[in-house]
Amino acid sequence: MTRDSPLKLSRVEALILDTLARSRAEFNIGELVGSLKLDQATIVGASASLSEKGLVEIHESEDNYVSLTKEGVNCSKVGLPERTVINYLSGKKGGAIELELLKNELPLTEEEVAVALGWLKKKNWASTKKEGVKLLLKSTIKPSEGIDEQLIAEISKVQELPISSLKQEQREILDSLQKRKLVELSAHRTRSLKLTSSGLETVRQGAVVHEEVTQLTPNMIRSGDWKKVELKTFDVSAPVEPAYPARYHPIVELIDEVRETFLELGFEEIKGGYVESAFWNFDALFQPQDHPAREMHDTFYLSIPSKARLPSQSVVRRIAQTHENGWDTGSTGWGYKWNSEVAQQTILRTHTTATTIRYLASHPDPPIKVFSIDRVYRNEKVNYKHLAEFHQVEGIIMDKDVSLRDLMGTMKEFYTRLGYEKVRFWPSYFPYTEPSAQATAYVEKNVVGPDGKVSTVGRWLELGGMGVFRPEVTMPLGIKYPVLAWGLGLERLLMIRLDADDIRTPYRNELGWIRRVPLR
Repeated sequence: MTRDSPLKLSRVEALILDTLARSRAEFNIGELVGSLKLDQATIVGASASLSEKGLVEIHESEDNYVSLTKEGVNCSKVGLPERTVINYLSGKKGGAIELELLKNELPLTEEEVAVALGWLKKKNWASTKKEGVKLLLKSTIKPSEGIDEQLIAEISKVQELPISSLKQEQREILDSLQKRKLVELSAHRTRSLKLTSSGLETVRQGAVVHEEVTQLTPNMIRSGDWKKVELKTFDVSAPVEPAYPARYHPIVELIDEVRETFLELGFEEIKGGYVESAFWNFDALFQPQDHPAREMHDTFYLSIPSKARLPSQSVVRRIAQTHENGWDTGSTGWGYKWNSEVAQQTILRTHTTATTIRYLASHPDPPIKVFSIDRVYRNEKVNYKHLAEFHQVEGIIMDKDVSLRDLMGTMKEFYTRLGYEKVRFWPSYFPYTEPSAQATAYVEKNVVGPDGKVSTVGRWLELGGMGVFRPEVTMPLGIKYPVLAWGLGLERLLMIRLDADDIRTPYRNELGWIRRVPLR
């Protein structure tokens, strides 16, 4: 094999080729680092470049190594606990001692003494014998150094040993040393370089050594020296091992995105407690006290505390009358006798609207633009589309002369910023808003057909509900202006975005799934 002109190599590449040619043997990366006195990153980079040029072959192998734990290092210095005990017994007259005295006469902890007694019996180094009321520990032999002790001493000299270099009896003892937490195993990947015939021919013919610049510096740019140097080319398509940098959980990322969107639109975030009274969770929203949603099979009730404090008597009275006969709202109410004890029941909130209505009760004057992203709880059977604990996104706008049209415009802008360009609204029904609407978005995805061709399909998906609070909700709280409200499930939004079909997926702690979810 001949060339018209010598091959150009970097100084490090030439050094590696020369080292391999002189020894005619394989060198691993660590050996080259020590031989050439260069850092590992430089050697690895140059080796990869030589491999791409066909001048060397890179072989990868993996071996398990054994090293001492902190406790193992201590045993290598002072001996195993059973060795300490047997040496002590060998120096005693008769080779025996009362078991109760052993703990006080040796520099061992109570746990180490117990371990030593177990291994003395297992190794047949000593036995226990009862004499009257006393229990004696007596040595049976004066043992030589065991395989486990030899292995510990051998490892301590070099810090770690490849398991492939151990003798059969040493390998057999590893399991017990691991269980005693004296050694630990680790896997090491080794890369070795071997000269190819092309590499050998290149060394014989001689190569032109030249330096390539891998990084432009400000000084090179200012002085114009960058024009005189040769820039190293990089193969950006070369395969590399996947990197998994630290990242937030996809649920946290979506919460941050939704929060940022509302803040950009001029909203303020509000928070509320997980434990709520039935009054704010149901009664203040004009939900009758015999509504099925209040049953225990839908709502989590608390036994401690079992009762909550109600707001001022005037607010309670107006809401009670609204339920009974409509009060001054123009409604006929629900026509039953309202019960304050039912309203005092404590629950885990079933929606963040409880937080919203509390906020409105203490802030009756416009303008108001607030939102909430928080956890809610419902006594649901957990399956692929239901959770007992999940996140709800909710918000309100209260101002003079606002209408459903203003709400639709706000929601259109909100969903557009989240990436849904096509949004439309449909008339709907919700218990405490009138009029009410459902927001839907057109979502597209790529699918592979039976013929292997990729096509784009789309469908309209529900995102969340919205509407204008009914007078039965706002008037008893002293609110005189329209209140626009909306709510959506955060997990459902994430499932739509990721085209997932199981709402439980984000909470299964599947590291592979978390790594596959695209970053924002």
